Amino acid sequence: MPVLKLTESQSSDIEDVVARESPITIILNNRELVTLLCSPADLRFLAVGFLFSEGLLESKSQIKRITVDDPRGVVRVETGGDEEIAGDALFKRFITSGCGRGASFYNAIDAQGQPKVESSIQVSVPQMLTLVSEFQRRSQVYRATGGVHSVALCDTGSIIIFTDDIGRHNAVDKILGRCVLDDIATNDRILITSGRVSSEIVLKVARRNVPIIASKSAPTDLGVRLANDLGLTLVGFVRGKRMNVYTHAGRIITDGN
Repeated sequence: MPVLKLTESQSSDIEDVVARESPITIILNNRELVTLLCSPADLRFLAVGFLFSEGLLESKSQIKRITVDDPRGVVRVETGGDEEIAGDALFKRFITSGCGRGASFYNAIDAQGQPKVESSIQVSVPQMLTLVSEFQRRSQVYRATGGVHSVALCDTGSIIIFTDDIGRHNAVDKILGRCVLDDIATNDRILITSGRVSSEIVLKVARRNVPIIASKSAPTDLGVRLANDLGLTLVGFVRGKRMNVYTHAGRIITDGN
């Protein structure tokens, strides 16, 4: 896009690269659920990840058909049964703490009913720092625009899948949706994000039984409390050669262990 670039002493007309943004409406069994503002890629993964993250679907076997209508910005998901959405669910939609006023059916009661994540995975400090360093180099879109969040699913040695989106919630949903559709295991895995780790992000990750979530950024207080209650290891401010471990530090191997 054309940009007027200014400094204290001069001005110039240049072209700059900006991140794309599009509205996408998710429809489940002919019922419109939500319109998200997102990066217009991997929309199948986004829709499925959103539905699973919000507890509206529980198994891949429920999905009968997914239709993506790019020109209209619509993803339709049909199931083999007649999944009912609670009558008041649409009126409990939260405006989340995410970029782009993300929508969520998140409710504190949902977190109370969520089973704890059980995993014996351990990752060393050097392994975590190496993963995050590789993660930071992966995003060509971020380097070009500075306008997206990134999320990756990893094992202790490498990045398994990676994605970008203008919204941090969307990026998490795209990763989790791909795991559902492509049968990628999330147990004993690490999820790395560039964004803030708030309570709704923690709940999304816990619902897929991911035991470790790490971020270059900060958590919120409710995010930390929820991670502790649900058995997640939450790591923040992974930058350079340091990190902060907020919960369940036993999964992080240090020189002293």
